[in-house]
Amino acid sequence: MAAPRDRVAHLLRQLQRAACQCPSHSHTYSQAPGLSPSGKTTDYAFEMAVSNIRYGAGVTKEVGMDLQNMGAKNVCLMTDKNLSQLPPVQTVMDSLVKNGINFKVYDNVRVEPTDRSFMEAIEFARRGAFDAYVAMGGGSTIDTCKAANLYASSPDSDFLDYVNAPIGKGKPVTVPLKPLIAVPTTSGTGSETTGVAIFDYERLKVKTGIASRAIKPTLGLIDPLHTLYMPERVIANSGFDVLCHALESYTALPYHMRSPCPANPITRPAYQGSNPISDIWAVHALRIVAKYLKRSFPKAALYSLGNANVDVLLLGIDVIHRAVRNPDDLEARSNMHLASAFAGIGFGNAGVHLCHGMSYPISGLVKTYKAKDYNVDHPLVPHGLSVVLTSPAVFTFTAQMSPEHHLEMAEILGADTRTARIPDAGPVLADTLRKFLFDLDVDDGLAAIGYSKADIPALVKGTLPQERVTKLAPRPQSEEDLSALFEASMKLY
Repeated sequence: MAAPRDRVAHLLRQLQRAACQCPSHSHTYSQAPGLSPSGKTTDYAFEMAVSNIRYGAGVTKEVGMDLQNMGAKNVCLMTDKNLSQLPPVQTVMDSLVKNGINFKVYDNVRVEPTDRSFMEAIEFARRGAFDAYVAMGGGSTIDTCKAANLYASSPDSDFLDYVNAPIGKGKPVTVPLKPLIAVPTTSGTGSETTGVAIFDYERLKVKTGIASRAIKPTLGLIDPLHTLYMPERVIANSGFDVLCHALESYTALPYHMRSPCPANPITRPAYQGSNPISDIWAVHALRIVAKYLKRSFPKAALYSLGNANVDVLLLGIDVIHRAVRNPDDLEARSNMHLASAFAGIGFGNAGVHLCHGMSYPISGLVKTYKAKDYNVDHPLVPHGLSVVLTSPAVFTFTAQMSPEHHLEMAEILGADTRTARIPDAGPVLADTLRKFLFDLDVDDGLAAIGYSKADIPALVKGTLPQERVTKLAPRPQSEEDLSALFEASMKLY
């Protein structure tokens, strides 16, 4: 056991200290105001775009009236097969019927969608000639519905036209889309607030997506009653996505240091870099996650007290935190539902970086792993899990660029930072995250979900095309850096 831990510690120290100074990897060119390698200046502005949001227990019942107010006559209700059998979807259908809305149901959304599953939904949307959409489900459903709305509204477009470069052409969306109402049933992606749709590109076995303010939902109905149907591991993994959305957007490259500066505002990316407004949402979301997702006491601390003391503590302390372990705790689940939206507003404009960029091949190259509590017929690494497994290594690597932010996040998550030194920011946050993940029974690193050192070259190769997010990391990374980050993430504890 000691040798692997020593190896990981050595890798993290190397990542923390080493900074390549060659022209292609030096941080100075992307941060310094002035000319970028393309000859254009760094950006000087940021733009906040977010869906209209309505929050409240039972607010889903208003969806039929909303569509009636929009003048909708022919609506697509999109969901997945599991959710289609549960009360939340029935609530939507009852509201549509009550308000005289004609609708058709598409319930073939794939959990962790692929380009193929996107195309199936797009074909359904094109045939239906719908004038409005309702997406009822988690991020997979909302993202699928965004894509269906986009390509049905742009029938002559090739699928790769709007997909992020370098995998797709990354063309700006200029066609008018139909109204889309998103009703999230999970507390993770924040997709009801963003103009982003993520999918697995099967040919390359990596995730990519479409990012445009034009595809964000018209309205997000955030109804905390739906979260009561989430199984334990689903809400935990969803919460990890919120956690990383907040951490990554708060530490992303500042917007005024991102290059190139757009020649036209329509080409300014949805993910623009951290900014004063997104920072507020990220920090607030992180505070909610710290309060409502993690346990009150780490396992390790309890075990060190001995079994007798553990039994006493278990009688009087909420050790297994409410939002994960108690499905009837509406307060905890309601707050996590809001935290997902708050983080979505932040990262939907600032962006995410390495945890997400590295997560895409982790999900795309999955072998046999099937997550608990997910009723699917295919191997699956849930998105939130794939993101959070690299977080200790990633924030050790990035801490030198904004140590104060990293220490602030560690403190919010429960670390005592009063005596911490600036050079300790990365290890302090990494240790805090490891304790957080251990408390919530997270798999022990990439090795626990089926990966080994032999897979690292493929994981690195799958990360390289994710420039939309990796270039927002506050510190540039070489292929060697990425290899070390994946190796350091093989084992967490």
